[in-house]
Amino acid sequence: MSDPRDSMLVSAAGMRAQAARMRIISENLANAESTSREAGGDPYRRQIPVFEAELNRTTGMTTVRMTDAIHDNSSFRLEHEPDHPAANAEGYVKYSNVSTIVETMDMREAMRSYEANLNMIENHRRMLERTLDLLRR
Repeated sequence: MSDPRDSMLVSAAGMRAQAARMRIISENLANAESTSREAGGDPYRRQIPVFEAELNRTTGMTTVRMTDAIHDNSSFRLEHEPDHPAANAEGYVKYSNVSTIVETMDMREAMRSYEANLNMIENHRRMLERTLDLLRR
C-alpha cells in the first residue's frame, strides 16, 4: 500500500521543477535585449531548462526535477548600428537570441503546470480532511 503523502511529494517535485523553469525564463527575459560588452563579441545566449525523471527509491515514486540549463545555439539577431559600442567591423551588433514571445508563452505554460500541481496538493489535502471527518463520526 502506498503512503498517502506520495501524491503530494510528486506534486511538490513538479512545483519545484516549474519554479526552476520560471527562474531560467526570467533570466532569459531580463537579457532579451542584451549585447556584448566588447565590439563584435557575443551577447547573452538563451538558456533552455533540462528536466529528468527521478526515481525516489524510498517511496518507489517517479518525480521530475530540473537537472541543467543548456545554451540555445540558434543564431543571434543582427542589427546594423555602426555607432553602437558593440558593433563589429561591418557595423552590425549582435543581440541576444531570446524571443520575448517564446519566453512569455513558456512562462504561461510553466505557471499553468505549477498551478495544476498546487491544485493536486489542495485536492489531496481536502480528501484527507474528509476522510478524517468520516472517521471522527
